[in-house]
Amino acid sequence: MEIRVENLRKTFHAEGRAVAALDGIDLHVPDGTVTTLLGPSGCGKTTLLRCIAGLETPDSGTIRIGDTVVWQGDGDRTRSVTPDKRGVGMVFQTYAIWPHMTVFENVAYPLQSQGTPRAETAERVSRALEFVQLGGYENRPATALSGGQQQRVSLARAIVAEPRVILFDEPLSNLDAKLREETRAELRELLTRLGITSLYVTHDRFEAMALSDDVVVMQSGSIVQRGSPEEVYFRASTHFVMDFMGKANFLPGTVVDPEHPSGFMLVDTAVGPLLCERRPGAHVGLAGQVAARMEFLSIVGDLGDDGALPPNHVAATVTSEMFLGEYREVQLRAGDTKLVLRTSATDAIEPGRRVELLLDPAGCRFLTE
Repeated sequence: MEIRVENLRKTFHAEGRAVAALDGIDLHVPDGTVTTLLGPSGCGKTTLLRCIAGLETPDSGTIRIGDTVVWQGDGDRTRSVTPDKRGVGMVFQTYAIWPHMTVFENVAYPLQSQGTPRAETAERVSRALEFVQLGGYENRPATALSGGQQQRVSLARAIVAEPRVILFDEPLSNLDAKLREETRAELRELLTRLGITSLYVTHDRFEAMALSDDVVVMQSGSIVQRGSPEEVYFRASTHFVMDFMGKANFLPGTVVDPEHPSGFMLVDTAVGPLLCERRPGAHVGLAGQVAARMEFLSIVGDLGDDGALPPNHVAATVTSEMFLGEYREVQLRAGDTKLVLRTSATDAIEPGRRVELLLDPAGCRFLTE
């Protein structure tokens, strides 16, 4: 069941000023997909989720779930479907598990509140628990489970009523790092098997990329980019998105040749000329920044004495390195410019070493925002 949000606005008033939590949001979540709302605290992602769930009232706009308009309004004229009638399941950050109930009682609660017959309730609860790999845990006290298991109970409770969509509000943020990594892998597998339209809120980019078919990046109440995890990570459209999605190098520059014979565009920067991915509308003299993720920088050798280097080859000095287990992060300096790259975990590099860097043109993006 798809979700459609059109021109949704929500303003909060605090300390005598108005804050636009949602500034004309348009969003389409296709049927059967997992879409993540990603962004820093205060960007509006949780407010948007709560508006869709019916837990927050927008100022204006339209929300549709399938063919049903669940909220529509403009000023004093509104049309609303109550949260319990929207066909939405919700998984919260705090699990919302009742500690005085067993696992069965927790999962069965939505069905019991709807007056579902006892035999049908037992069958559906058993099926939901088997689905989240908690079969046989029915009679255990909810508090006797681990954090990851409690989160799966919360998911089972969300799906037992067979909702049209499931909304997730940072459900893994209370887990420790190792358990969070394990649980997100399990959750992705479960959501794929479940096939229910899912909208997931997080501020964790790794979580967003691991779980999503689509990532929606939000900033200050607006959507600034949407795409597949690979597209948003490698083809960020703004400085904010590039920086938020992971470490990158930012080099102020000016376009010298927007249609270089190489098939790229040539940009003059403080570290020398750089060939970058072409940008529509770019012209000679356009100022901006060349952005390149760590993955697109590599050391091609020690610095020789052969004079000027060709485009995208940069003379640099290693200033420090950090061993991070799976890789090493190397800090360098090219003149007054700081650069960072990633190398193999087994490839130790001594500080002070003079090296020749290569910035892969295919990984260099020219940004003007």
